Amino acid sequence: MMNEGNTVEARRARGAHVNVAELDHEEWARARPVRLARYWSGESAPAARQAEARLLWDDAALSARFVCEQREPLVVSASPQRGWKTVGLWDRDVCEMFVAPRADDPSRYFEFEVAPTGEWLDLALRVGVFGRETDWGFYSGMTSAARISADSVTVAMRVPWDAFGIDAAPRVGDLWRVNLFRCVGEGETRGYITWQPTLEPEANFHVPEKFGWLRFND
Repeated sequence: MMNEGNTVEARRARGAHVNVAELDHEEWARARPVRLARYWSGESAPAARQAEARLLWDDAALSARFVCEQREPLVVSASPQRGWKTVGLWDRDVCEMFVAPRADDPSRYFEFEVAPTGEWLDLALRVGVFGRETDWGFYSGMTSAARISADSVTVAMRVPWDAFGIDAAPRVGDLWRVNLFRCVGEGETRGYITWQPTLEPEANFHVPEKFGWLRFND
């Protein structure tokens, strides 16, 4: 059931599109923020690990920006590469967006990740009766940006519409399915923080039936 608690808006950007590197563009202030404030289990995450996410869209792409509290040492690659997807990015600090363009079939979805280093990952997935199938060769054309500050990390991603298998932007009022995540820390204290908790026995983001709703607004 859709309600305000499980719905995030993507605000249509006015004028020219917002470049992924424009982390402080005024358009981000127009998008309604949602908090990533709970672990996958539903337990509240400490404020020092929480994040805020906002989404924008335009004729060319869907964009997301995460602003994360960062009060512990970063867990990132010592030699990041940004020229191609980084498989295993989920084992370090990262923000993630899972998107299912067909609201009636969230079991087919796309995964996009960006690390504080600007490294990125894109995957196409399907969850069926025999488990999860992953297209490791999927290429979305996404772009990414990141900024590390004294007590925060900001990351952004921009994904063109054809990555979702569509030829044009959605219409105002369209509904997709989505979930938003942050992984932070390492070892026994590693945190798997979500917008919509998946409520699994163990940490697991790949639960399409727990995705929230993405509404495209003007």
